[in-house]
Amino acid sequence: MGNRAPGKLITWSDRYSVGISRIDAQHQKLVDLINDLHAATVGKEGNSALDKILDSLAGYVVSHFATEEALMKKFEYPGYEHHKAEHEKLSAQVKVLMEKSRGDRTALSPELMMFLQRWLIGHIANLDKKYTAHLNAAGVT
Repeated sequence: MGNRAPGKLITWSDRYSVGISRIDAQHQKLVDLINDLHAATVGKEGNSALDKILDSLAGYVVSHFATEEALMKKFEYPGYEHHKAEHEKLSAQVKVLMEKSRGDRTALSPELMMFLQRWLIGHIANLDKKYTAHLNAAGVT
């Protein structure tokens, strides 16, 4: 991911901006939570600390997807159904990987962290940026 600060898996960049302040703020929070999880994993934090971060991340993903979907639905984004289906698929994948990591802490690092990194950056770049023009044109900034 280019120049990473020590201990960070993902460094936020304006190139990830979708041009909608509340969505960008939520994406930045997701980056922070993924970085917290990475730091806790590298720092060999205890299970309770890791579980707390995993729970926060899982809950935040759900509320973030709900925010995006509400905006897309309200402003009749034509790609809504496809985007919602992608959210459902990603939520299911995150749930499986998180459950797997709860049972086996060694599974937490490489597979889950790589998935979260690729998912967040890929989802923003490939899917979220598609709704920007539509929502901006509807007055959402």
